[in-house]
Amino acid sequence: MAKVVVMPKLGLTMTEGEVVKWHKAEGEQVNVGDALFDVATDKLTNEVEASESGILRKILINEHQSIACLEPVAIIAAGDENIDSFLPRSKDEKTEGSKPESVVEKKKLDSPKMSSRLNASPIAKRLATQHHINLSQVIGTGPNGRIIREDVEAYIEQNRSKVKASPMAEKMANQHQVDLTEISKDTRIMKQDVLDHLKEKNRMEDSPQETRIPLTQMRKVISSRMSESWRISPAVTFDVRVDVTKLQEIRKQLREIQRISFTGLLVKLVSAVLLEFPYVNSSLVDNEIVTRNYTNIGVAVALEGGLVVPVIKQANTKGLAEISNEMKELAEKARNNELTTEHLTGGTFTITNLGMYGIESFSPIINQPEVAILGVNTTIDTPIVVNGEIVIKPLMNLSLTADHRVIDGAVAAQFMARLKQYIEQPEILLL
Repeated sequence: MAKVVVMPKLGLTMTEGEVVKWHKAEGEQVNVGDALFDVATDKLTNEVEASESGILRKILINEHQSIACLEPVAIIAAGDENIDSFLPRSKDEKTEGSKPESVVEKKKLDSPKMSSRLNASPIAKRLATQHHINLSQVIGTGPNGRIIREDVEAYIEQNRSKVKASPMAEKMANQHQVDLTEISKDTRIMKQDVLDHLKEKNRMEDSPQETRIPLTQMRKVISSRMSESWRISPAVTFDVRVDVTKLQEIRKQLREIQRISFTGLLVKLVSAVLLEFPYVNSSLVDNEIVTRNYTNIGVAVALEGGLVVPVIKQANTKGLAEISNEMKELAEKARNNELTTEHLTGGTFTITNLGMYGIESFSPIINQPEVAILGVNTTIDTPIVVNGEIVIKPLMNLSLTADHRVIDGAVAAQFMARLKQYIEQPEILLL
């Protein structure tokens, strides 16, 4: 019996998914457990397996299209089974189904939108529009009579010889590579018609244009979560400038043993400070402040289509080498789309570093349900006065955004002061 495959609901917060890739084509045999399609949701791509065996008779959702959870995406059935009753009905079918056939046929013939419902490929439609061609006059040679690009090109070539133009118009058209079929005129095409066409074409090419790019599933999730965080948290950003001379020296000394990133050093230092300020490492859940005796530090990783925040679990128990290796591994998984839900959940505090882009100060948005996030800015060699003398020091701004429902200004200021102390005097951690 035919089976309708639906968009799975892979989490409590998931409302829709995007079909990233179909692993099977229409007409192919599908067995239970076969990879059927990939779905993108909540910054992850999950592989959906077939729960039924049969022929993939109909794909209802194309790649890179989104649909609500539990809505049909495909139909699996036997090769000779009638699946008409399982196919979703269009609005036109629902409206016209109860009308007499003569009325329906008349509506189809009279409708000005007839060309948009023709069975034609997107490329064929675009080419026809460019050349002012009525697709109803083109004979389709594709599957089921579908009009394809070659059909439109053949129609253009067939009608090219029918174009009436003066010798001067033809000469000018050849010089400027103008297709005379693009000029719509009932009478003979003259030189001035070609000039007018060129002027209009140049004007269109130089005119302001807009491009619409649909939101990817990742972008939708980021948009939703950032808007939710902005609405929920009364956030305040606290900036402090720190001297990173000693951290730079430590990195240089450790380079012979292992490459340690600046963010890796901060993960270690921030973990120590968070245990001293449990409210900064907490969450607000059902009117209760949940504190921890451990730190799960999320580190933002920028991707081409957005960003993800993989989490270093129990960072307070790990050494610099282990933290550094884990950060590299998570970043690599993020770029290869190999992160799992386990990698992205459970964070208690987030660090986001924009210093490599030259940013001197910004206000990062809190990653819910956490109550604080630390922004790391660029390091600038700055002249300052030390013991009455002007010296050059590498100074860096840190930006802490805190949820004022849980973290008062004094607590945030004390946290930043302590972090500044650890950064400028990391030997304190040895005590």
